[in-house]
Amino acid sequence: MIELLFFAQLREEVGAASLTIDASEITVEQIKKQYLAKYEMDELLKSAMVAVNEEYAAEDTVVHAGDTVAFIPPVSGG
Repeated sequence: MIELLFFAQLREEVGAASLTIDASEITVEQIKKQYLAKYEMDELLKSAMVAVNEEYAAEDTVVHAGDTVAFIPPVSGG
């Protein structure tokens, strides 16, 4: 199982602060395509930072069972 965490606008789009998916050995990009596409938030995800186990990660980062993946949209304001 992999835990997905969502913040700010992404949390609103998903309707939850977190989701758990039954997967392992999957890339960040594959998570977006296979599990998050149904939420129709592609534009938000394109600009979001991704962290795996509290370390920033790239699209090709492999995520393993037991990992936590956080999706953090850009912060705006002044």
